[in-house]
Amino acid sequence: MRVLISGASVAGPVLAYWLTRYGFAVTVVERAPALRKAGGHAVDLFRPAMDIVDRMGLIEPVQACGTGTERLTLRPENSDRLHELEVGRLMRVVSDRHVEIMRDDLGEIFYEATRHDAEYVFGDSISAVAEDPGGVDVAFERGAPRRFDLVIGADGLHSNVRRLVFGPESRFSTWIGAYLAVMSIPNYLGLRDRMDGVTGVNRMAAVYGGARMDDARAIFLFRPAAELDYHHRDVDRQKELLRREFAGLGWEVPRLLGEELDRASAFYFDSITQLRMDTWSRGRVSLVGDAGYCPGPAVGGSTSLAVVGAYVLAGELAEARGDHTRAFPAYEREIGDYVRRSRAFAVGAAKRLIPATRLGLWSLVQGVRLVNHVPTPVARALAGLGGGGMRLHDEVALKDYPRGPVMETGAAR
Repeated sequence: MRVLISGASVAGPVLAYWLTRYGFAVTVVERAPALRKAGGHAVDLFRPAMDIVDRMGLIEPVQACGTGTERLTLRPENSDRLHELEVGRLMRVVSDRHVEIMRDDLGEIFYEATRHDAEYVFGDSISAVAEDPGGVDVAFERGAPRRFDLVIGADGLHSNVRRLVFGPESRFSTWIGAYLAVMSIPNYLGLRDRMDGVTGVNRMAAVYGGARMDDARAIFLFRPAAELDYHHRDVDRQKELLRREFAGLGWEVPRLLGEELDRASAFYFDSITQLRMDTWSRGRVSLVGDAGYCPGPAVGGSTSLAVVGAYVLAGELAEARGDHTRAFPAYEREIGDYVRRSRAFAVGAAKRLIPATRLGLWSLVQGVRLVNHVPTPVARALAGLGGGGMRLHDEVALKDYPRGPVMETGAAR
């Protein structure tokens, strides 16, 4: 059975791993000309995703690529007082099993684990999808048309597959009040095991370096008064907006948004946006990860959710022996509660991380002090263990799926 996956970042390769394990013939198409190494930013894998990585036999390389961030130092705007957070203590409050890893490193590990079993096509993208009762005819921007049994969009928040099959992004996206920017810069602060930053009302800026990184990342989170007007590919406009929103913040910000922004080797800017769809499947097409249910970049655990979603989608297809009419609804039922809770958590996290008032800023600082000075069990109790709480990831129970092939393997064409 032939499956086409659009997107070779995280969800796509994880899905490819499990589908090939079950005997499906998998092709992954990626718009980028090669595996993306565009600077990237740090992402988190929590217990359910880590358990899946373990089942894939990849736990050692993933842990070896951890950023090693141990401390976060924050200074409130217009203050010289520093507040230091032990990152390990915070993560133990959130999850019993966790790693922070650069997104590019994670994608490369997943790609290397799948490239010999799945067909990867770089430098191309789907241009049209036409379904009939027997399969899906797919046209590409560069390659010859091909026919598949199923098509899966794993191509991120601005998914091309979702646009072609479900309609424009504006129908499903909800801005949750904030923006994120990340850029690659020289590690001129000499950061290896910590993040250093400044926080104020409606904005936060920080710089971090990783144990395996030669350079560093500057990250900006901010909450404007209204949604910004720009195109997601208009980098000059994005830099203009970033400079406007962070004017006068102090610390290293003038340098970061001056000479460093002008010469940054990689730059990312996007809204913190949720996707809210009633279904992620239509006919023989389905969506996984941010393409279907992005809870909000940087605030909703979207990478862990993508790994779990890919595992569940592959498992349900295996249990249904490729019958998408059974597998797709089962996949949505199985992952639905995790998606809804991640959305709720992301909205609250955005408000806490980027306080809109002086009181909120004070509460953020007190929260940092609290995590450092109370035992982990007490901090967990204070954080709340119920639905939508900080430990929502660890409350996800993974379903067991077939351990080996369930389909007759055939070459993709």
